Amino acid sequence: MLQYSPTGTAYLPDGVTDLPELRPPRPASHSLVIFLAVFALLQWGWNSARGTWVERLIIDQATVVPAAMLVRTLTPEISARANGPSIKAPGGGLNILNGCEGTEVMFLLIAAFVATRMPWRRGLLALGAGLGWVFLLNQARILTLFYTFRIDRSWFDILHTAVLPAVLVALTAGYFYVILHALRRRVA
Repeated sequence: MLQYSPTGTAYLPDGVTDLPELRPPRPASHSLVIFLAVFALLQWGWNSARGTWVERLIIDQATVVPAAMLVRTLTPEISARANGPSIKAPGGGLNILNGCEGTEVMFLLIAAFVATRMPWRRGLLALGAGLGWVFLLNQARILTLFYTFRIDRSWFDILHTAVLPAVLVALTAGYFYVILHALRRRVA
């Protein structure tokens, strides 16, 4: 079991102290300030990118193009195609606006990793995997909204504004929780 000296140095009961990646956790108030500052900085940066090539790259290329490919793969008869920030298809498509690309949830995850002390190599690997997880979840959300709009538009608004964003945040928080506890078990 990991223990800490009065000076905050991590050590194991057998006296081993050369574990530089093991530090006591920050006080919760410090972690909260770091989390909020990182999240606010990322949001500010993203808002500053509105209308630029960065926004078009994230929305048009990194979000819409893969979603349209997935629709074509799952239902080739729909003939969906990416057209800027939209998935166009006969019978109804979907517009992906700023806020629908999943960056806010990615920013929450990044801020959580920055605010939490963990070994940096494992933390970076877990963050990279987590960003991939958020991307996949957001693609699933976009597909769900695309097919819902085409099948039963009465469900679209509630799924778009409440249910699917909450699911995205909850599954991302669940990922972070699992990673945090996996790292804690590995260290202890």
